[in-house]
Amino acid sequence: MSDMTSTSLPALPGARLAPRLKAAAAIFAVLAALPPVFAAMGEPYLTSIATRMMVYAIAALSLDLILGYGALVSFGHAAYLGIGAYAVVGLSRNGIDEIWLQMAAGIGASAVFAAITGAISLRTRGIYFIMITLAFGQMAYFFFVSLSAWGGDDGTALAARSTVFGQDWLGDDLSLFYLVLALLALCFALLHAITRSRFGRVLVGARENETRMQAIGFTPFPYQLAAYVISGCICSVAGVLLANSTEYVSPDFMTWHRSGELIVMLILGGIGTLTGALVGALMTIGLEEGLARAWDHWRLIFGFLLLMVVLYSPGGLSALADKLGLGARK
Repeated sequence: MSDMTSTSLPALPGARLAPRLKAAAAIFAVLAALPPVFAAMGEPYLTSIATRMMVYAIAALSLDLILGYGALVSFGHAAYLGIGAYAVVGLSRNGIDEIWLQMAAGIGASAVFAAITGAISLRTRGIYFIMITLAFGQMAYFFFVSLSAWGGDDGTALAARSTVFGQDWLGDDLSLFYLVLALLALCFALLHAITRSRFGRVLVGARENETRMQAIGFTPFPYQLAAYVISGCICSVAGVLLANSTEYVSPDFMTWHRSGELIVMLILGGIGTLTGALVGALMTIGLEEGLARAWDHWRLIFGFLLLMVVLYSPGGLSALADKLGLGARK
């Protein structure tokens, strides 16, 4: 049964991908144009905020793979953000500043952590899966809190940003911005390919009806575990970039609150659509920065906006775009 053709697998929602990909391309084009616009406005510091928005977009995209396509609600996903960030700290203190080596270390450590914790967590379902991922996330958090040599609970500042091929290009905020943008586009393309592949269709099939997938010859567990590992590895890339963006690393990067923020980003943009995850992350960080400058109690406004989205557009902003005839889901 396992050698059945791909037509036996459920089709992914939104067979017509062109509008969604055009929307993503338009978003990337707008992001690429932001630095010169900010410079013309006389506010180049906004480039750093835009960089942070894109870093969290990478993290949100990684979570969408398991939550949106696999229905695996993880409250420990921010652990991989922290693992990537601490890979920068660990290697830089040993004289290794090359960002690609730091990413490789972060991805490797995240893959091991995800494979071990995922193999255990995926034996559970529902609220039990949520709680066990939360427990593993907190274990990682307290592990780094205990590392007094790396700042412990207070965190640690980086002596300098990472190098790229031995060059100190990332010392310039503009260079860091475009590196993050390039990696965001690469992660989006990679996840798009994964979710549209046979692998992605099995993942969605298991989300819809795991028993039926087993009946037609597919064992969901290895697919879910592979997705869990891939998701953690991509999130660690965001962690490396976050460390370079803030030039500071703290265990706060990996609290369960941070995992909750990533889930909020997906709810706002639209769970199960990569473009929705991208928009949700950009909107969430953008609103946080904008509202915080306007009012100390900005969370009341943000909470109200989120409530309106949940009540009147449960599919997030991507579903709202569909209702308005923009064709985001078609």
